Amino acid sequence: MSQQSNSSEQAQDLPLPTGHFVTLDSGLTLHYLDKGQGPAVIWLHGSGPGASGFSNFKGNFPEFVEAGYRNIILDLPGFGRSDKPDDVNYDLAFFVEALNGLIEKLGLSDVTLLGNSLGGAIALGQTLKYPDTIAKLILMAPGGVEERETYFEMEGIARMVEVYARGPMGVEQMREVMSLQLFDSSGLTDDILAERSAVAVTQPENLFSTMLVPNMTEQLKDIDVPVLGFWGTNDIFNPPAGVHKFLDNMPSARFILLNQCGHWVQVEHQRLFNTSCIDFLQND
Repeated sequence: MSQQSNSSEQAQDLPLPTGHFVTLDSGLTLHYLDKGQGPAVIWLHGSGPGASGFSNFKGNFPEFVEAGYRNIILDLPGFGRSDKPDDVNYDLAFFVEALNGLIEKLGLSDVTLLGNSLGGAIALGQTLKYPDTIAKLILMAPGGVEERETYFEMEGIARMVEVYARGPMGVEQMREVMSLQLFDSSGLTDDILAERSAVAVTQPENLFSTMLVPNMTEQLKDIDVPVLGFWGTNDIFNPPAGVHKFLDNMPSARFILLNQCGHWVQVEHQRLFNTSCIDFLQND
């Protein structure tokens, strides 16, 4: 498994906190933050250029720490400080095996997976393949319930691909892309833009060109853990109508639909998201 020649050096210079590293049996090294004590919650970010666990969830996991949970904020392979191999297919199976490898290496069981977008699809994939590892799911506009063509017809993804194709993404290019994620982009901080643009230049070309997530709608009925979901009705990356696929196939799942909300529920409605999730973890 090869790496970009300069990816490890660039990763050292990223404006992100450094936590822990674990090397899987495959040779892949993953980076994660490990905060708090108690039942484990693994945070799985989405697939946008420059994403990392910290930049996606910095406003959320501290409250989970205070509520008595161990929070493992993962950088998915190809993102953040984790390895970014340039000779693999970044498909769902690859991400699921990486996640399951992390769970095994850390000796975890009965974990809650909390996933946004691609992270939500990975949470579904893990639960379907390794159901005994999972206690609960929290999903935010999860992928994996549409055909690939449907996603690429969405305005947000189409415009993101257009910007990405222009070349290396600086802060202003990142602002253009990140503004699409939010209904109201006025809260988009320079810190997040700097974090993400610094990561984006370290990412290999095959990361997005080989990314493939199957449509798992028909398999949702096989998931029997408690599920709490969120979706913004103004999401232009994942069709909000996808919520009905969950409700039709998983009658026990509960979803909160929010108007004036885009693809980042946990950022745009931080207080509601944090309190709803903690209530779900403590009482369901």
